[in-house]
Amino acid sequence: MSYTHVTAPTQFVEADGIRFAYRRFGKEAGVPLVLMPHFRAGMDHWDPAVTDGFAEEREVILFDNAGVASSSGETPSTFEAMGDYASDFVGALGLSQVDILGFSIGGYIAQTMALRHSKIIRRLILVGTGPRNGEPSSDTNYPPLAASTDPATGETGLDAFLHLFFSPSPRGQAAGRAFWERCHSRKTDVDVPSSPQTISAQQAAGREWREPRGERFADLQLITQPTLVVNGSHDVMIPTINSFTLAQHIPDAQLVVYPDSGHASLFQYPELFLLHASIFLNE
Repeated sequence: MSYTHVTAPTQFVEADGIRFAYRRFGKEAGVPLVLMPHFRAGMDHWDPAVTDGFAEEREVILFDNAGVASSSGETPSTFEAMGDYASDFVGALGLSQVDILGFSIGGYIAQTMALRHSKIIRRLILVGTGPRNGEPSSDTNYPPLAASTDPATGETGLDAFLHLFFSPSPRGQAAGRAFWERCHSRKTDVDVPSSPQTISAQQAAGREWREPRGERFADLQLITQPTLVVNGSHDVMIPTINSFTLAQHIPDAQLVVYPDSGHASLFQYPELFLLHASIFLNE
């Protein structure tokens, strides 16, 4: 049976004491693509237009890291530890090499994996993210909106999401609402919301990530994988200047910035993002 984002069953695999929840679908050809999402997000927070688009050419793997949503255990409070768990998960699937797409804090985790577990990563896509000790957000609405929770779902509400992830223009807001509908198209076997423990641990990891460690951006020089850096022209959460920093300091990096878009540029321009990402992954 050929599965899609909406129909792929949730499966489980154990590694390092964690029962990881994951979904796997798409064309079994080449190197699988593992996706790592944003703050407190699980498998259902990806855009089916993106995941199903990738699945036409390659196998797509969505998963919940340790403690997140449907996975067991507790979420650690550093991105390095999260990257170690993610590497354990890849190993538990019996995969020797994968491509990684890290979005937002998923991009932080992806960077630690590239540094600590470089042999398992072939190519790296970093979207809406930045380096350790990068430039902080200056948007005063960001902290309260990012921490806000819709009591009905346990997740960020639509209004907060539209402000944080999409541009304020009519085109950007319309794209955000269209994404919201696609994102909630799965109605059965859905992921559970992440726990307060996960939220607190990811926030602590974010604070630690903003702290300097040695020479600024020196770690980026050690990322050897070909890397595609993607962002919107006005990211209010992880300012777009951080994407330029990644592209400047990672030796084999290229940068794409989409117009009139914010943090979730890949969801605002899914067809264009898929085109660029596919060209990159197929090189």
